[in-house]
Amino acid sequence: QVQLVESGGGLVQAGESLRLSCKASGSIFGINAMAWYRQAAGKQRDLVAAITSGGSTNYADSVKGRFTISRDNAKNTVYLQMNSLKPDDTAVYYCNLNVLLSDRTKYNYWGQGTQVTVSS
Repeated sequence: QVQLVESGGGLVQAGESLRLSCKASGSIFGINAMAWYRQAAGKQRDLVAAITSGGSTNYADSVKGRFTISRDNAKNTVYLQMNSLKPDDTAVYYCNLNVLLSDRTKYNYWGQGTQVTVSS
């Protein structure tokens, strides 16, 4: 019913920037919280940043001041601007959207993941 498409990952050097996007399409009535998670090789998936429908945000301590989450409700899209990237930011990044469907049921959706690799 709902498809999420992520884009924007890649290979960069330390100190550079990337912008991730996650666009939802399908039988969407609205989207509540939107979030980005990341999972490094051999580690658990952790929350990076989240944004509510009202625009309130929260960030993992490790990315505060470097990453910015934003959303475009008209486009059903969430973004993650990542600046001053570090090798420790290397991971697969996943978006997560809490979607209110056309039939008014709620469901949590995950993106397919996009690889971010930061070289030193």
